[in-house]
Amino acid sequence: MPTHAEQRPLPHTPQQMYDLVADVARYPEFLPWCAATRIRSNDGRLMVADMVIGYKVFRERFTSRVHLSPLRIDVEYTDGPFKYLNNHWIFLDGPDGGCVIDFYVDFEFRSKLLQKAIARVFNEAVQRMVGAFEKR
Repeated sequence: MPTHAEQRPLPHTPQQMYDLVADVARYPEFLPWCAATRIRSNDGRLMVADMVIGYKVFRERFTSRVHLSPLRIDVEYTDGPFKYLNNHWIFLDGPDGGCVIDFYVDFEFRSKLLQKAIARVFNEAVQRMVGAFEKR
């Protein structure tokens, strides 16, 4: 089951990075393989969102509960093609006014075919995704 964890220093404040990651509605503008998002509800602490991801011939929609805490975002998978999905972002004070992001994702698809297809490109996909947030 693909898992990725990393800490990366960035020249942005923790609040700037938190605001960027919490802005799920704008993901299709810059996030690789994110075809669409829909915010079902958002009370500032809990967001329920749908995301459509696409890669080559695969296109899947999933729903998650996004827990928004000060400088921490936890994603709780609720419905879609995964057996499970665990994801968090933590934004720590870094050197020179920047921050360090602590990113973790672990998931498994229900479909063995989809799991095999993603397993081949998982590391590249995660690096591109984290890089997209960094460049944004």
